[in-house]
Amino acid sequence: MRLGILGSGSGSNMQAILDAIDAGTLDAEIALVLSDNPDAFILERAAKRGIPTGVIDCRGFKTRYPEEAQLETARQLKDAGVDIICLAGFMRLVKQPLLDAFPDRILNIHPALLPAFPGVAAWKQAVEAGATETGCTVHYVDAGMDTGPAILQAKVPVYPDDTPETLHARIQVEEHRLYPEAIQFVGEKLGL
Repeated sequence: MRLGILGSGSGSNMQAILDAIDAGTLDAEIALVLSDNPDAFILERAAKRGIPTGVIDCRGFKTRYPEEAQLETARQLKDAGVDIICLAGFMRLVKQPLLDAFPDRILNIHPALLPAFPGVAAWKQAVEAGATETGCTVHYVDAGMDTGPAILQAKVPVYPDDTPETLHARIQVEEHRLYPEAIQFVGEKLGL
């Protein structure tokens, strides 16, 4: 199964996917890594592994993902033979036409037990809300913000002395375990 990774930051979830591939627990290869941030460390991580990379031109928009940019992204991913797209800290909302190009083949990992705490800094939202439990969710991407159907979830307790940073670190441990497992599950479901 050939994966395309879209990321905006350090790429720790992509690294977890690579580690699972190396360990033989995920039967896949990463075909292409794209970022909307030319300085994102995810591009450097990929290049060090010899994985093709590219920068998504969002036409100067800080948060929007313009339709032309999504069409270009879809074309690049199709040309690379990508079967499944994995969002790994990608900070833009995916809409049509990318959703149409890869129906039910775009996954995201979110640091909360969706539908609780959608959007940015979910671990901070959980601490501020006084939650006693949170976690992470791998879900299908739809046109909403963190609204697609859940694939797998993992629970993480919130301790009374947790800060957003300590909670986020524990959630990331579960994210790095759960994402490769969910990708393998989806790939098998699709017969890849």
